[in-house]
Amino acid sequence: MLEKLEQGQLHIAVFGRVSVGKSALVNALLGEHRFEISPLHGQTLVPQRGHWADFSDGNVHLIDTPGINEVDGEARERLAREVADRADLVLFVVDGDLTDTEYTALKELANARRPVLLVLNKADRYSTVELARLREVLGERTAGFLPPDRLVMAAARPAEQLIVRVDEHGNETEEIRVPEPDVTALRTRLWEVLEREGKTLAALNASLFAGDLSAQVGARVLAARRTLGERVIRTWCIAKGVAVAINPVPVADLVAAAVVDVSMIVHLSRVYGLPLSRAEASGLIKTIGSHMLLLMGTVWGVHLASSALKLGTGGLSAVVTGGAQGAVAYYSTFVVGQAAEHYLANGKSWGEGGPKLAVREILDSLDRDSILDQAKADIRARLRAG
Repeated sequence: MLEKLEQGQLHIAVFGRVSVGKSALVNALLGEHRFEISPLHGQTLVPQRGHWADFSDGNVHLIDTPGINEVDGEARERLAREVADRADLVLFVVDGDLTDTEYTALKELANARRPVLLVLNKADRYSTVELARLREVLGERTAGFLPPDRLVMAAARPAEQLIVRVDEHGNETEEIRVPEPDVTALRTRLWEVLEREGKTLAALNASLFAGDLSAQVGARVLAARRTLGERVIRTWCIAKGVAVAINPVPVADLVAAAVVDVSMIVHLSRVYGLPLSRAEASGLIKTIGSHMLLLMGTVWGVHLASSALKLGTGGLSAVVTGGAQGAVAYYSTFVVGQAAEHYLANGKSWGEGGPKLAVREILDSLDRDSILDQAKADIRARLRAG
């Protein structure tokens, strides 16, 4: 993209379904037989480019792309869409009324703010009445996302014509004539667009490209942070579960829980590049904890009951209750971690629904039994290793 901008190039991608005459259209615009054409699907396997010398002001390149919706052509279709997404202008070629595939692809390009001209190729095969009807129907189908003046007729490779000549003696001779391509209207429309909007198109495309690239990079960074965040959360969940499971003193259980959760959130905030102080992490825990208490009071009840049981039995049932309480502690820290991660991933924001909705959605999305089973397995493994 940088090279294209530095050289002042404009890229026009020819995009569409197989066998609508994309390669023939590029050849006709270039005025030479640059790209192979064939009655078979899939003749164009990779994007091919030709310099459009006819355009007097600008370094314009026409790019022929593989067809969409061909048999076993998924990879080529993805490639064609990628090229179209990077082009400054797209010539979307059809040879009749829009199919579902064409309509979807055309609307996607238009909604992505990609400048598009809809080219009805093979216009020579229709009568004047049929062409008028096609223009009307295509206008109706694209109303709302494509201006009417973006529809252009063309005949890139007119059908052969049989000419019968009769001499003065009544003798007939047959002759096959191949008409010249008729892309005058398309060429004129392209020149108008390029002369009026050429530099703007390049700038707009560069802006869209940069925005897409930034979004892709951001998504990958966020995915990497989530992966690391999952490891951080599980590490602190195990630490808290083990600490609570082996500690026979109820008050110490609660103190250990608070310390672990604060440390986890401080660590998570560094993973997301939004470092929090321990005081800020404590405040975040209070917010999360208050909503957890409202939404999962029963779990906290089990947690406190198990703690009391450990003390009341003089420690005799500590082995039994400790494991259960440790699993519940693991689970509560897991929920706190998920909520904190949601808050940090959104740039220290709970979103429109606030913390209560965020915590509720997290709780609803979790399989509590699976997490508790995992907690018991992790705690047992850590205790055996210790």
